[in-house]
Amino acid sequence: MTPITEVEGRRLALSNLEKVLYPASGFTKGELLHYYATTADVLLPHLRDRPLSFLRYPDGPDGQVFFAKNVPPGTPDWVTTAEVPRSEGPARMVVIDHLAELMWAANLVTEFHTPQWCVQAPDEADRLVLDLDPGPPATVVECCEVALWLRERLAADGIEAYAKTSGSKGLHLLAAVRPTPSRRTTEYAKRLAVAAERALPRLVVHRMTRSLRPGKVFVDWSQNAARKTTAAPYTVRARAEPTVSAPVAWEEVAHCTSPDGLVLRAPDIASRLRTYGDLLAPLLDPALAAPLPPVPPV
Repeated sequence: MTPITEVEGRRLALSNLEKVLYPASGFTKGELLHYYATTADVLLPHLRDRPLSFLRYPDGPDGQVFFAKNVPPGTPDWVTTAEVPRSEGPARMVVIDHLAELMWAANLVTEFHTPQWCVQAPDEADRLVLDLDPGPPATVVECCEVALWLRERLAADGIEAYAKTSGSKGLHLLAAVRPTPSRRTTEYAKRLAVAAERALPRLVVHRMTRSLRPGKVFVDWSQNAARKTTAAPYTVRARAEPTVSAPVAWEEVAHCTSPDGLVLRAPDIASRLRTYGDLLAPLLDPALAAPLPPVPPV
């Protein structure tokens, strides 16, 4: 029998709570839902007003994994949706603003991915993102070295960067910017990636070409495009273990010496929140958003 839970006055059927989603650690669907319920206070502000793409893995990361952008069939009528522009025409997407909506979505077993803009202003980015993806044998250790260089480069333009793990092998750098057309943020991010490659040629590549990436960090600037999305802060990933795309302090980045040094799992997050709070909270303050400077020379 599927248990019925009431969340904020909404009745939710939470299914298969004993199902093991992550066989390597025995982490269950019930534990996943508990993680999202207890992390909601810091997660929800990073989802609010952003149309969500779902990477669903209902039978765990070893089962079928599929990407869903449109509102899923059977979505309750009380779940917020919004019409968003797409190249093929307008589409409706889910927007998670409240705990009940979050728990409904978490019950689908999904990674949460967001664009760098809000539904009120599609194609007006208020975030800049750089995805640092290591090509083996490079690891997150090399990503950290590149991240520190990029932090300083962004600071020179008056932009404060914040770091989080990707929940996979790399790092994400995020910054709050004043609303700027996505085309411009993409162009600026590409110039930063090119500048990083020129400054750190043994470490960085700015092109996606696979043959160029072994042993280097690919600085993926393309996720600033309006059509692209990035794993949201605090989302659990569909990996071998329940790793989280979790904020990390710059001191942790500077002192990372091991490929496992910044692997953070769902059970680790509660204690980190007690220690650090939400390290990405400044991204949510419009007063701290920086103007995007003219495209830097490279």
